[in-house]
Amino acid sequence: MEAGAETLAIRARGLTRQFGALVAVDHVDLSVPRATVYGFLGPNGSGKSTTIRMLCGLLTPSAGEIEVLGLRIPEQAEALRRRIGYMTQRFSLFEDLTVRENLEFLAAVQDIPRARAAQRIDALVEQYHFQDRQKQLAGTLSGGQKQRLALAGAVIHEPELLFLDEPTSAVDPESRRDFWEKLFDLADAGTTLLVSTHYMDEAERCHRLAILDQGVLVADGSPAELTAALEGRTLAVLAAQPRQAQRALASVPGVLSVAQIGNTLRVLLDRDEDAEARLQDALRAAGQGADIVRSTANLEDVFVSATRGRDAPAPAEAAR
Repeated sequence: MEAGAETLAIRARGLTRQFGALVAVDHVDLSVPRATVYGFLGPNGSGKSTTIRMLCGLLTPSAGEIEVLGLRIPEQAEALRRRIGYMTQRFSLFEDLTVRENLEFLAAVQDIPRARAAQRIDALVEQYHFQDRQKQLAGTLSGGQKQRLALAGAVIHEPELLFLDEPTSAVDPESRRDFWEKLFDLADAGTTLLVSTHYMDEAERCHRLAILDQGVLVADGSPAELTAALEGRTLAVLAAQPRQAQRALASVPGVLSVAQIGNTLRVLLDRDEDAEARLQDALRAAGQGADIVRSTANLEDVFVSATRGRDAPAPAEAAR
């Protein structure tokens, strides 16, 4: 059952965007609960950024209905802008201004009164660990520090909803972990976050996740729901010669993917019907011996199934 409108930060129905003959987003339905971290996962060109731009009111849909924070979009986009924040993968602040000057400029853009702005900047400087770098030029910060500054700038006006478009694509793993801790702090305080990413470990962190492929919503649910929908369809193959075994299994009917993880092969099937027997037959025919065991699905399996197995029963159907 769908949550009531009062519990949703974003509700979109039939969301479509065409650029000439290209359908970039194709009749997408979204329901994003308030105070959650909602992930957008998909390959490049899948329509993630186009969808976010429509939800922000920056791009007019070709068709469909959007309601964000109770406002009709794009009709009420101007009223929405004061209530949302936006952060992209590119560092968009002024590199020739200091950390504090960047925050002061953004506070002025948001029309935050000067006294309140000073208090807010002081709080962000402490929260985002810039106490000893307030006078440092933004252009001289490390990648992780720039990312933290951009996030501080995006939330300076305490938005109810924050859009993040692949915000961690240019930083190291430790900085990514720290960044995600900051996101959960925001969610705990009541902010709704919509985060697009192509990192599976980040997708696993989200409360709920949507997968887009060629503009189509192919999966939607919590990570646990989406992986549970693939029960029985993932196998681990332990072979003495994994590369040869991989070639033998890749052409077996019903096999969506065979990926080598260390010395083990991870096999994803489009269905669970006599799978082990079919794989063993293919391995014997190739002169390969191997042990086959059942494996628990992960989000990479969900992603492959959703984007390659479009004719198979989709995880979205099982998870909704």
